[in-house]
Amino acid sequence: MDTVKIQGSERTPEVDFDFGSNVFVLSGESYPEDVTAFFGPIIEKLEAHLEAQSGAEIRFDFELVYFNSSTAKVLMGLFDTLDAAAESGNDVTVTWIYASDDDNIQELGEEFAEDLEHARFVLKEVDPD
Repeated sequence: MDTVKIQGSERTPEVDFDFGSNVFVLSGESYPEDVTAFFGPIIEKLEAHLEAQSGAEIRFDFELVYFNSSTAKVLMGLFDTLDAAAESGNDVTVTWIYASDDDNIQELGEEFAEDLEHARFVLKEVDPD
């Protein structure tokens, strides 16, 4: 279980989870028809991996340009998991990457940041493509 790589599609995000280096990336758009079928297996692997970590440096980058409400619920659970990993002694950095002209994604990132108590949350503005 060193990596999980899923090419992004029209409806699903690109997933690049490198368990060996503790670097995890979700990018693109996310509005899969069955959010549980898409995210369930990868979230399970991530949760099992994070529970086994102790004193690790963990980085999770989100570079989503659009996601639906079902994906937002998955993200909230994911943030809870990352915050729990930080609370148990890991150095967790969450980077929310958004285009400078996308106020909506920026505001969503700010809202997610408010829910984290232990993980570090970084809002990173980039120039739009």
